[in-house]
Amino acid sequence: MMHGLQDILAHKAAEVAEAKARVPVEALKERISELGRPRNFFQAVVDRRHPNATHVIAEVKRMSPSAGVIRADFDPVAIAKAYAENGASAISCLTDARFFGGSLEFIHAIRDAVKIPVLRKDFIVDLYQVWESRAAGADAILLIAEALPERDIIDFQILATELGMTTLIEVHDVDNLLRIVNVVGFPHASYSLLGINNRDLRTMKTSIEHSMRLAEMLEDTSVLVSESGIRTPDDLARLRAHGIHIALVGEHLMKQPDPGAALRELLA
Repeated sequence: MMHGLQDILAHKAAEVAEAKARVPVEALKERISELGRPRNFFQAVVDRRHPNATHVIAEVKRMSPSAGVIRADFDPVAIAKAYAENGASAISCLTDARFFGGSLEFIHAIRDAVKIPVLRKDFIVDLYQVWESRAAGADAILLIAEALPERDIIDFQILATELGMTTLIEVHDVDNLLRIVNVVGFPHASYSLLGINNRDLRTMKTSIEHSMRLAEMLEDTSVLVSESGIRTPDDLARLRAHGIHIALVGEHLMKQPDPGAALRELLA
């Protein structure tokens, strides 16, 4: 990985300190008071009425440390609209600027253009960012288990739930799955999802078999999201066979000439 996770987290901590000095949390709370309720991200992807369907969280991403620039002609709003028109249940938007070419401003712009909920995907390391996410219009946030102690995950979930946002807690390996599985669903089961990232952080290779193996360790896979390395309808079918009915797909779609058409083909 070009930039290790620890390097990213160190930069993020400095970035958050600058944001706190620039926009105090009280100003964020004032913005939030002027917003309506978040859209229900959890309900958009956990479909109890259609248990055999797959729901895709389609990702808007310009670049990544592992792949470099993924899409040069990057228009986050146009891409999000294409996703929404072609079967996406929700949108994931990268907001990290330095490593992923994102912006927090993308959230409101996308949300104004589509009716489905939007996840802020970033490196959340401070409660301030939870307030910041909602103030930016996010309906959900990502929490990365490898980046956070359990106490922070719990605190961030509590605040996110109070603000009406869903949390997607992401793990990369068995150790972190076992460490946080009991806090998924806290403090309210209908506001929390568990993501398994299929990318090996040591080799940066992806394999959807990783989700399948870890799914076998869980009693309930209804809130499980498989992330990374998903490219074909057969991949989705194999995940469904292991009880996984939610997939987050980004890089594959972003590399296609028409991301919306690629999503439609994936869901065919």
